[in-house]
Amino acid sequence: MSVYQTHRLGADCTAVLWKIEESEEELRAQVTLTVPEQMELVEITHPAQRVEWLACRAALRSLVQSYWPYAGLYKDEYGKPHLIGLKAHVSLSHTSGWAAAVVHHSKAVGIDIEPFREQFVRVVPRVLSDEEISHANGDLHRLAVYWCAKEALYKLYGKRQLTFREHLHVEPFADGEGLLTGHVRLPDDVRELTIHYFETGPGMLAIAY
Repeated sequence: MSVYQTHRLGADCTAVLWKIEESEEELRAQVTLTVPEQMELVEITHPAQRVEWLACRAALRSLVQSYWPYAGLYKDEYGKPHLIGLKAHVSLSHTSGWAAAVVHHSKAVGIDIEPFREQFVRVVPRVLSDEEISHANGDLHRLAVYWCAKEALYKLYGKRQLTFREHLHVEPFADGEGLLTGHVRLPDDVRELTIHYFETGPGMLAIAY
């Protein structure tokens, strides 16, 4: 097992960060995949992506089985993962060398992990609102917080008719604060959400619920 960190965010929400040290074969032995999951894995051809995909499920299984039997995942029409036979909410994320999973017992949840990278500067115009751009002020750390937080919000919402700039918003924050307020703003759906972020692992970890 390669659980690197566990984050308990209250009684109903727990996340794990998994440092990938196993081979594909070792990870495959740790998880039981449903037939649709097996078919999904077959379609992933890049070796590193296969390992990351499996590590996400190993991380999730390690987390879920602390509470309930783990029977695998299914995806809805938008590709959002759900636990088979359980009402709890889950989300997964991975990047090179790392995987993450979160379970919330009662609320929709989203998780994202990101390394710090210069790409954040290039995508600012299509990701951040004018207010967010002004607050970030070109600072790579703040841009990483915004990017990771919005990815977590996107995964929480779980549908595809929204854009980061227009529909997902993060209120200005103090550096190092660790707790954000986020919003999903659509004509028929307006939500205020809590986002926790941590500097850890590959760079940044964000959890929204």
